[in-house]
Amino acid sequence: MKTQKVILVTGASKGFGLEIAKTALAAGDKVIATVRSKADELAASLNNNPNLLVVTMDVTNEEQVKAAVEEGVAYFGNVDVLINNAGYGIVTAIEEATDAETKAQYATNVFGLLNVTRAVLPHLRAQKSGHIINISSLFGYDAYPGWALYGSTKFAVEGISKGLALELAPLGIKVTAAAPGLFSTDFLSAESYTAGKNIIEDYATTVGPMRAGADQLHGNQPGDPKKLAQVLVDLAHNENPPLHLPIGKDAAGMFKANSEKVNKEVDQWLAVSTSTDHDHVTTN
Repeated sequence: MKTQKVILVTGASKGFGLEIAKTALAAGDKVIATVRSKADELAASLNNNPNLLVVTMDVTNEEQVKAAVEEGVAYFGNVDVLINNAGYGIVTAIEEATDAETKAQYATNVFGLLNVTRAVLPHLRAQKSGHIINISSLFGYDAYPGWALYGSTKFAVEGISKGLALELAPLGIKVTAAAPGLFSTDFLSAESYTAGKNIIEDYATTVGPMRAGADQLHGNQPGDPKKLAQVLVDLAHNENPPLHLPIGKDAAGMFKANSEKVNKEVDQWLAVSTSTDHDHVTTN
């Protein structure tokens, strides 16, 4: 018989977060859903489910994060699974991105994730169990022009997840970096991603198509967000979850293609890479 979990999911007002909350509730789990505003509206849209607590929380506000996590733990008694889902994208060339745009992107996608993780971990450590699922992206496996700044935040999420997994394994806490491909959420809607304000014409051939293509792709992505939500809720109940989980054929394909590309390049330059030891150093 499946054990009921208390799942905390950030960014639950729409997209993946909303679908995860719906799916978890349907599975009989308890859900702490965080939103930046209009908590009552989300609760009402989910029929004020008794297994649901909606809390107001901006992941970039550390004190608000701590208070929201404590409210959720007090309400349900504990937390078993954290799904760090809150985030947004920006389409811009690296050079085009302003300091403010860059810091805002990292404030939510990286530092916000860390704020929530730090607030939840004392509870997971106390019970010597739990699972942290960090939502990464296929853009965290390889770079695309125009999406490289956003992708760099997901590279950071991948690295943070790998480090956390090593640090938390002795404490009975699992970590997964789940990397969705392109899914038909509102991620590419005007409310969910931003376009850099500064445009440099020299990037028209590389970044330009990405600026135009985002609107055209919106609503035509191959992935079904309901199926992704089911994968993640099932994952939350898995006793032996993976550290890396690409979700979608495009994400799995990008992971494999990038691994092959990097391996080929390393092999090609291996003689140079291994030529830098002191002459007296010998290797077995």
